Amino acid sequence: MSRKIIHIDMDAFYASVEQRDNPALRGLPIAVGGSGARGVLTTASYEARKFGVYSAMPSVTAVRKCPDLILVKPRFEVYRAVSQQIREIFFDYTPLVEPLSLDEAYLDVTENFKGMGIATEIASEIRARILAVTGLTASAGISYNKFLAKTASDLNKPNGQAVIAPKNGPSFIERLPVKKFHGVGPATAEKMHRLGIETGADLKERPAEFLTQHFGKAGAYFYGIARGLDTREVQPDRERKSIGAEDTSHEDVFELETARDQLLPLVSKVCRFCSNNDTGGKTVTLKVKYSDFQTITRSRTSPVANRTEASVWMVLEPLLQSVFRQERVSVCSVSALEAWREQIRIRS
Repeated sequence: MSRKIIHIDMDAFYASVEQRDNPALRGLPIAVGGSGARGVLTTASYEARKFGVYSAMPSVTAVRKCPDLILVKPRFEVYRAVSQQIREIFFDYTPLVEPLSLDEAYLDVTENFKGMGIATEIASEIRARILAVTGLTASAGISYNKFLAKTASDLNKPNGQAVIAPKNGPSFIERLPVKKFHGVGPATAEKMHRLGIETGADLKERPAEFLTQHFGKAGAYFYGIARGLDTREVQPDRERKSIGAEDTSHEDVFELETARDQLLPLVSKVCRFCSNNDTGGKTVTLKVKYSDFQTITRSRTSPVANRTEASVWMVLEPLLQSVFRQERVSVCSVSALEAWREQIRIRS
């Protein structure tokens, strides 16, 4: 049976909340994030995006692109409260809601509480209710699988929606540049370009063996979506897969011992979560960001789950030594990945 999947994506969520709550910011280029020399943006208003300002951009770069940019300190407690209002609206239509973050989610409305048969009408109604309740706009993508629904939600942003019907899916994908494929980041897109893969049609021509050879486990995923195939279900109870902690140093770190000292509280935070939730992670990943904003990651997998600070440090120490570059280390974070948990769920 063909499913009806909606992907709802709030428009410049954090920035829109700030403009809603402070009328003086409306119509102006603003960005939410740190204003210091090492600050990074979480999002930017559409007025700022006209100048090439986007999320994950260093604040200094953003101000250089847009000298009139207004930097606003994030208020995550407010964003979480608004996100909860939005999710309550989703659950009026279906129990199959899979949040991806505070500002986006998948909904499976194949069967829904309203008995509505047309997914585009459901998406329009949800967007109207979000606007009425929160004063914020949302965009939506509607299709028969998650990949196409998420892709469609970007087509008519902001405050719009688009549908990709089953009969149009394959041809739409063939025309789509691979850099716009969900799951294809800049590095993967560049690798595809080197292999002569520019569009979905190019990707479709490559056999499964070729894609697996060059992209590992992701090759099977690329092979499927190139043909409009995505069997992933909307998972309302998606289990957490990673536990992480991160911090930014206000000054350059030149000593390895100082870097260790900065990692100590992060390791403690991660392990405290593991202890409180009876979980752990086999793979420990260290992320280091240098003062020029270049970021590298290093990982190592253990045969058993790491649960204690001592076990994490045994894995982390050689990783830190391998990546430490005294002239420009500025940010460190540690994550315990692939967390697992044995659960018993009781449903009413």
